[in-house]
Amino acid sequence: MLAGKDSFVLMPTGGGKSLCFQIPALVRDGVAIVVSPLISLMKDQVDALKANGVKAEFYNSSLSSDVAKQVLAKLHNHDLDLLYIAPERLMSEDFLTRLADIDIALFAIDEAHCVSQWGHDFRPEYTKLRDLRPRFPSVPLIALTATADAQTRQDMLEVLGLQQASQHISSFDRPNIRYTVREKHQPFVQLTSFLKAYAYESGIVYALSRKRVEDIADKLNEAGFKAAAYHAGLSAQLRESVQERFLRDEVQIVVATVAFGMGIDKPNVRFVVHYDLPKNIEGYYQETGRAGRDGLPSEALLLAGSQDMVSVRRLIEMGGNEEQKRIENQKLNAMISFAEAVICRRKVLLGYFGEERDDFCGNCDICLEPPEVYDAKMDAQKALSCVYRLERGYGVKYVVDVLRGMESERIFSLNHHKLSTYGIGGDKSQNEWTSIFRQLIHRGFLQQDVANYSVLKLTPLATPLLQGKMELKLVKHREKAKKEKVRKGKHFALPHDEALFEKLRQTRKAIAEELNVPPYIVFGDATLVGMAQSKPTNKAAMLEVSGVGEVKFERFGEAFLKVIQDW
Repeated sequence: MLAGKDSFVLMPTGGGKSLCFQIPALVRDGVAIVVSPLISLMKDQVDALKANGVKAEFYNSSLSSDVAKQVLAKLHNHDLDLLYIAPERLMSEDFLTRLADIDIALFAIDEAHCVSQWGHDFRPEYTKLRDLRPRFPSVPLIALTATADAQTRQDMLEVLGLQQASQHISSFDRPNIRYTVREKHQPFVQLTSFLKAYAYESGIVYALSRKRVEDIADKLNEAGFKAAAYHAGLSAQLRESVQERFLRDEVQIVVATVAFGMGIDKPNVRFVVHYDLPKNIEGYYQETGRAGRDGLPSEALLLAGSQDMVSVRRLIEMGGNEEQKRIENQKLNAMISFAEAVICRRKVLLGYFGEERDDFCGNCDICLEPPEVYDAKMDAQKALSCVYRLERGYGVKYVVDVLRGMESERIFSLNHHKLSTYGIGGDKSQNEWTSIFRQLIHRGFLQQDVANYSVLKLTPLATPLLQGKMELKLVKHREKAKKEKVRKGKHFALPHDEALFEKLRQTRKAIAEELNVPPYIVFGDATLVGMAQSKPTNKAAMLEVSGVGEVKFERFGEAFLKVIQDW
């Protein structure tokens, strides 16, 4: 980028993508124009840059008329290193004309997967960016994303005219994130049980609908957690307030819709919970990537249930474009494969993005608690036989009721208590049978007819299994989830003086409140951990701590040195 050449950058969330254009923006002549899809993300990044002494501003609809004029005046007076802007505002004829008189250092397109129709977050306004390359042929252009499979990548390069750009593709692995998947039953109990391990830590909970988001947030507050709902149905003012309180650690947990991008540039998010199954791995990966941006240990919990899979598939089928539906179903199947995996989750996740991993990660639930596999041939035959004898087709819950010999009015009125399969599964609980059916669906022995109330149907693969011509091993259902070990993110971080860390955190909070900025703008958790490890007592030693530069030392360094010296 310093040499004025185009680049395409694929790095995981928190991997340092912003530095790829921020440093060239400071070195090259002119202003860097940064395209960002989220107003909230622009503000976070500009605040952080200003705290480091960088001349940066954003230009979007959240600004008052007077402030917008001041930003434009800085632009024309060559008094900016970086200007963040939304794609539709940048590509307006008025703004493009304005840029004709400006010395431009580079164009940076963040969240560049939004230009591709194959991406998980396609935004039509992003496609207009295709005009940048022919309109400004001599200005270097960099496109950056954290999530894109091979097809999406190719589409991005074509749309943005970056076929000749140098490509920098780093590992998708985020080793500091622990991936955990639990079979969903009593999800709110599972959520609160998980949260007990993260008292006073920040996190995000994603759910599928606005109503569920608000219900979860209300229940969490009743249970004593500081939580707030965040979705597109709320006013812009309320969303901004929730985000600001979250950034300032006044709200511990934000509950948000999966579909609504949070745009949170908060480094100390210690956990991300998916209360419902995401539609695709790209979305899941991007959302879990909001945890642990500071490199400290964090956790991603996914609660996956068979009903979620039906709900998401139904949403997909409601779409009009057949090709789009085919792609989305394919992506959903990959997401289900991840949730149902019986080998290292990181291997499955990285494999989806075309990255091979030879060893097991040792930091996912499969590696830490290997599932018990058993000979399930007979159980599968019972399940498939029951579906076969129910002829017209019924959903999972009803088939399980028949198998377990439940005495319901519906079963008796339909004479299904007279079937040979009635009651032959009474030795297993509803959850155990549900798990078996879910695995049979995932393995292709059964399919759910989404267009017809999700009734179960046998597939051709079921025949040899019913005839006893093949063996089958399934994962044994854990009837009761093992009690989570109570731990906080920092407790399994790098060894450091935790009491000193807490004292430094209190000092940071006091400074942040005085300056009216989020605490991480002063110093991130990772920097405080570094201080609590090396315990610097003079300026030279303090500047050796990652995250402490000259500007920040001049502003905040003495206060933290005093805490350490007095310790």
